[in-house]
Amino acid sequence: MNSSSLDPSQIQSIVHGQCSEPFALLGTHQSKTGYVVRTFQPKASSCNIVGGNGDIHAMKLLDEAGLFEATLSEHPGNYEYEIKNNEHVWQVKDAYLFGSAIGELDQHLFGEGTHQQLYQILGSHLTSMNGVVGVHFGVWAPNAKRVSVIGEFNDWDGRVHAMRKHPGTGIWDIFVPDIGNGTLYKYEIVSDTGAVLPLKNDPYAPYFEQPPGNASIVFDSQFIWSDDKYLEARASAKPTEQPMSIYEVHAGSWRLNLHGQPLTYRELAETLIPYLVENNFTHVELMPITEHPFTGSWGYQPIGLYAPTSRFGSPDDFRYFVDCCHREHIGVIMDWVPAHFPTDEHGLGLFDGTHLYEHADPRQGFHQDWETLIYNYGRREVANYLYSNAVYWIREFHLDGLRVDAVASMLYLDYSREEGQWIPNKHGGRENLEAIAFLQRMNELVHAEGGLTLAEESTSYPGVSRPTSEDGLGFTFKWNMGWMHDTLEYMSKDSAYRKYHHNELTFGLMYAFSENFLLPISHDEVVYGKGSLFNKMPGDQWQKFANLRACFAHMFTYPGKKLTFMGSEIAQPAEWSHDGSIEWDLLQQDANKKMLALVRDLNNLYRSQPSLYEGDCRADGFEWIDCDDAEQSVISFYRYAINRKDSTIVVCNFTPVPRHEYRIGVNEPGQYIEILNTDSEYYGGSGIGNGGRVASEATEFHNRPHSLMLTLPPLGVIALRLHSEK
Repeated sequence: MNSSSLDPSQIQSIVHGQCSEPFALLGTHQSKTGYVVRTFQPKASSCNIVGGNGDIHAMKLLDEAGLFEATLSEHPGNYEYEIKNNEHVWQVKDAYLFGSAIGELDQHLFGEGTHQQLYQILGSHLTSMNGVVGVHFGVWAPNAKRVSVIGEFNDWDGRVHAMRKHPGTGIWDIFVPDIGNGTLYKYEIVSDTGAVLPLKNDPYAPYFEQPPGNASIVFDSQFIWSDDKYLEARASAKPTEQPMSIYEVHAGSWRLNLHGQPLTYRELAETLIPYLVENNFTHVELMPITEHPFTGSWGYQPIGLYAPTSRFGSPDDFRYFVDCCHREHIGVIMDWVPAHFPTDEHGLGLFDGTHLYEHADPRQGFHQDWETLIYNYGRREVANYLYSNAVYWIREFHLDGLRVDAVASMLYLDYSREEGQWIPNKHGGRENLEAIAFLQRMNELVHAEGGLTLAEESTSYPGVSRPTSEDGLGFTFKWNMGWMHDTLEYMSKDSAYRKYHHNELTFGLMYAFSENFLLPISHDEVVYGKGSLFNKMPGDQWQKFANLRACFAHMFTYPGKKLTFMGSEIAQPAEWSHDGSIEWDLLQQDANKKMLALVRDLNNLYRSQPSLYEGDCRADGFEWIDCDDAEQSVISFYRYAINRKDSTIVVCNFTPVPRHEYRIGVNEPGQYIEILNTDSEYYGGSGIGNGGRVASEATEFHNRPHSLMLTLPPLGVIALRLHSEK
């Protein structure tokens, strides 16, 4: 033991991992006689300084735990430590020789909560400082007494790389030289009470160990994109007036490989993308692929919002999947979960020993239904974490949009709570004003990046898809949960009783254009005992298929963008299980193969007819012909393109009784081509229809100057267009 300019309490703070200002004590510091150099090397029996000019300076041992010091007359330059331990000798560079990579502007923007690229200063980044390659680490933990980055590079010892604190922001950072891509790491945090907390993941980590491991991983992307033309075309498109037919996928159970394992991102690119193209979908929506500890949460309890789950490959593997989708003009949407996060101790909960990311009061900070924690949206740094994340997925992974999960739970303070279990807002109301402000700003940022936002929102909250400039939430689209519930409820009824529930078919048009709606037949409707979409249909086997064909055709011709959950398109009878796979063997059966053919053709019809998509979100894009024929369970309507000249007529018969000589009124005279008949034998139907075309008659009907005398197939939907020489 030797004397030092450090007092005993400072020495003890270093060797016992309680030092809150390590950069003030370790590294090189000017002294009255020159320079003093200190390092903590717990495994060293001796330590020398190897100066930039090659000079070697022996260091004295201040504490047997491994604290060394040397006094020099000159600065040693870009030095290294030569460490000896028994027979082993190695050299390391001094992390305390390097300054901070976090500038004043970064700190200012972070303090404001407006740093859109926060992921570039926090997290782990392969970089170089003073010509030395290493990794810069940054993390926000304002109430911590000490924060260290740990990994194999320091034997997971939190005393070795204690980080620098920026007092004004609560950010801690350090540059660790000579480590690189693939380095596993965590943060060891000492709370303000001196307690060493459970090891924490990096909230900004781009990559994680595969479960059950949970360490963060340094990852430097080397991916080269090839989708410039796609992004350029996307930037000029108007989403509400474009066709959008989304195929919702759970990546882990869409298809399994020969070993019974889920496909990787690259294997999905080879198999899923051709399937999407062949069946004419415009977009794929992935259930959350952000890193999550519990597979059974399907990704809806994320713990690494900045990392594609390593279950299916690396971040660049996921970039490859997106790039391949764009090459085939398939848009990619990801489910995004800013509503809550799990309580796993290595996650965000009590991150620095305090309720940092979550509200402290469980009436605001704890979801009773899901047993998860709720973000404190009113805290600028927390909102910034989420803002930056939304931007990250659009910029760094070229995603086309985010489907925002559980928006209703964010909007209302009393969501799923009894009286006394929630705290009113400052006006005494139930609206979560901070979450509303967060959603508005998030939507503005994503739209500025060229991305879409889709709200899974189940209440009548007004203006979900209205622009923020008009006091709306600013989403591009809102899921039409009312349409979904009414339609599935109606379709589940025996056809003999449907006439008593006719309003379930027609009521939705009372509000169909109050929002920019998307029609979702999602995973939520085919789990937890709800049964598959196919088995919601009543009747014998033939009627089930016919009902499902009619259900799909009704959806694809009804106003609103479309979403179909995987497996529904092949009439899978079993409800979805995340542990298995879609029952692809069903496509060896004629009826299932023909169901897929119908969905393929419905997608093609929808995409090829402007009248079926341009007016999805416009009241002038729809007009009833007859919505009152409850007795026969028939509805008929017009769909119009923006120019109103391009139109499609749709007639739905929801009983198994063919309707012969069924008259509807039409606007114009001429030959009408039957462009869709779900009862076609090609789709597994009985072949009843109109022979491909129908001539109008000069008979007024339904307050229109002309009419058509039709044959309506049983449990069938037909669509017609006025024949044009063009």
